[in-house]
Amino acid sequence: MEKHIDLELRLLKDSLMQMWQMVGKQINKSETAFMSCDRSLAREVIAREKMCNAMELKIDSQCESFIALNNPVAIDLRLALAILKINNNLERIADFAEGVAIFVLKNMSEPLDKDFADKLRIAEMFSEVKLMFSMAQEALEEENSGKAEKVFGSDNLVDEINHESIKVLVEQMRKQPEKAEEYLYLHSVIRKLERIGDRCNNIAEEIVFYLDAKVLKHSKIKE
Repeated sequence: MEKHIDLELRLLKDSLMQMWQMVGKQINKSETAFMSCDRSLAREVIAREKMCNAMELKIDSQCESFIALNNPVAIDLRLALAILKINNNLERIADFAEGVAIFVLKNMSEPLDKDFADKLRIAEMFSEVKLMFSMAQEALEEENSGKAEKVFGSDNLVDEINHESIKVLVEQMRKQPEKAEEYLYLHSVIRKLERIGDRCNNIAEEIVFYLDAKVLKHSKIKE
């Protein structure tokens, strides 16, 4: 028979997975909106951001009640704390997805030129952060710290693309100085994707902390 505390933890994880799926859809839709300059889809992403905010508050409340009423220790406490922090990171990822959608509405008039987009490696960046996002989710579902640690390697590629994008954007500004402002806003989209990667990194750290009781924040182990 399932213990009361185990049941409550399972319900907490179920709520977190709902949040994960919701945020995952926001990332996917923001990518589609950006790559195709789909303003209608961008509006949908922005409208659904309130649902993510509401879900974050619900999970926060569940975690606080669980800790206050059950006084958990050891691995149960680590899981509750990890869920609390992962939930916050997921909400921030949803914010970044919304930011991409806002760029589409306010600063895009047409899809990026294919050669320019390829030089920026922006499709690759979207693909990599989505991989990190799904790997972290699988790591928690499977309770696999090894899979969580693989997220750290992917973050290096995202950082590299972000760094290299500056050179590409500067070159493009020289060719089309009249579009300099648009390209500056475009760099903000790339930065948002890089921040999604950072948040996935944070989530992976929390999963390792929960499973192995290892604190990787500010640690050289990730490198």
